Amino acid sequence: MINVTVWNEHRHEQTNPEVSAIYPNGIHNAIADFLTAEDGLAVRTATLDQPAHGLTADVLDATDVLIWWGHKAHKEVSDTVVAAVQQRVLDGMGLIVLHSGHFSKVFKKLMGTSCDLKWRADGEKERLWVIDPTHPIAAGIGPYIELTEEEMYGEHFDIPAPDELVFISWFAGGEVFRSGCTFRRGNGKIFYFRPGHETHPTYHDPNVQRVIVNAVRWAHRVNRERPRYGWVPPLEPHTPS
Repeated sequence: MINVTVWNEHRHEQTNPEVSAIYPNGIHNAIADFLTAEDGLAVRTATLDQPAHGLTADVLDATDVLIWWGHKAHKEVSDTVVAAVQQRVLDGMGLIVLHSGHFSKVFKKLMGTSCDLKWRADGEKERLWVIDPTHPIAAGIGPYIELTEEEMYGEHFDIPAPDELVFISWFAGGEVFRSGCTFRRGNGKIFYFRPGHETHPTYHDPNVQRVIVNAVRWAHRVNRERPRYGWVPPLEPHTPS
């Protein structure tokens, strides 16, 4: 059983009628609903306004994969919670960062860069090309995913070079973007997946859902001890010089 926590700041849905019409129960519950339908996944949700943003030590310790969606309230996320999430990733928890989560404190801390990009909210057609069809995250997806309307993100995307590049997006306005990137930090696996602007029904798309399910299975917690660091005794008897 893979234990998944879906985190969402849950602000747009409460203030923007256009968003609440698409996600009446919140983006987090829309994602949790299709994950719950999958075998072998136990799913819970957490939101910004809960105590500790819903990410208490007990919740994080019980989470194999954390999914993160944020946008307008990045600055409201506690640095203490961010540090706790970072440590759990280093210890082996998987992390899936969606859409505007690229600018979250959590993602920027793990990447060590600004994670900035170009954008345009024109509702353009997006075509996500599968760059690595052998990757587990792309399983069950054809040559590309086509979304009729999405927010544009364009290069340059200020992130470290990904360990693996699974998707590249092309937009009707001409831009391209590295839209499916994997990273490893400590024992943990991270997947950044670009689509998911709140005013478009992206998380209702079956192919987008399949990518997220695949990513959860790929990123689940690695159960092994982290390497030891610092001073260690010698393996062989010897006389120090």
